[in-house]
Amino acid sequence: MAIQTTSNLSNAIRTRYIGKYIEAAGTQRVYDMFAKAVSDDDSAVKFLGNSYQYNFLSEMAPGVTTISETADVTPQILVDATATFSPTDRGEAIEWAEKLDLKAYTNYGEQRFGIVGRNMMESVDLLAQAVALQGGLVFRNAARASLDAGTSGDRLTDASFGKVESLCQTLKIPAYIMENGQGRWFAAMHNDTYYDLRTGGNVVTIAQYQKGELILGYNELGVLGKFKLIVTPFAKVFGAAGADNGSNVATTLSTAGARLDKTIVVASATNITSGMYLTIGTEETGNTFYPANERVRVSANYVSGTTIDIIGEGSNGGLKYAHDSAVAVRNADSVYPVAFGGAESLVKVFASEQAQGEYGTVVGPAEDGLLAQFRYLGWKFYGGYGRITENSIVRGEFSSSIEA
Repeated sequence: MAIQTTSNLSNAIRTRYIGKYIEAAGTQRVYDMFAKAVSDDDSAVKFLGNSYQYNFLSEMAPGVTTISETADVTPQILVDATATFSPTDRGEAIEWAEKLDLKAYTNYGEQRFGIVGRNMMESVDLLAQAVALQGGLVFRNAARASLDAGTSGDRLTDASFGKVESLCQTLKIPAYIMENGQGRWFAAMHNDTYYDLRTGGNVVTIAQYQKGELILGYNELGVLGKFKLIVTPFAKVFGAAGADNGSNVATTLSTAGARLDKTIVVASATNITSGMYLTIGTEETGNTFYPANERVRVSANYVSGTTIDIIGEGSNGGLKYAHDSAVAVRNADSVYPVAFGGAESLVKVFASEQAQGEYGTVVGPAEDGLLAQFRYLGWKFYGGYGRITENSIVRGEFSSSIEA
């Protein structure tokens, strides 16, 4: 008896759910939204071996002298300015047994495309994050290692926005032009940072301003001054990169931690108590980025000992990433970067051969195995992000009273 399976309708399923993949990818954008996307066949992009070169013309210098009555003016030369960066590739996939499709009662087909799409953008967005949050254009009250959760001046406030707005205007950072002709910048931040800002009372929520201005409805919570506030738990946190806690925890993992583990084992439990945040991973100083660093909360179930019950961001409430033995475990105050910029503060270049363009290529669903008893679905991406100019995006760094 012939049995209808997903393999018989793979093309129809793929066409139907590609939109779900792209929609899911769009919901996870944080730092990617600061980038102008261009393919490598764009006239402004030149492929040079293992790097991309993005070309743009410099502006003219303003005229500051009177025109001579006896000599001609000296013409200016437009400089062919460039931004060069190295592309990279990323990709992930899932696999399942044919029998799951034959006996499935839920819409696994659609859900898989959404899960893969979210994974694609979260993974690729880490590339944008590392570019958006580097550089020397920094706004903060003190050096990163000195930012203190207990110091109000180190936190994000209305006054911070006023100063950064003046900085953006002075440096002429390109703004995003709204339908009403007004210019806006983005301010992408973590929820903990928004907590301090919200208590200031001057945030205009999305329910209070014109609906037509909404362009990032999934994570956009409001406006303050000329900034749209993009608040999301996917924003970067430099865990334990700030001032040491009064009850300092500075230890290491004594055994490796696996993804989804709900406990960690540390070399010393001194000062570890339930309810505190612990950061697992190397401290991020300067322009160093460790994407697999993660913060976990010590569970109320923990009482004592070096085996610590934790609650993390993994899908089961455990660890999101695997960690090697001897990796640092600390409870210093976290530093919360806020990216201030426009929709073209960065450039994103992607390979023109990718079927879904800037969203990479969906691979599958397809069959595998000698008896075609397995199915797989995945994504792959080739491209990268670059900072067009150093004065195109501002990195703010703040503490949060949530950790005080």
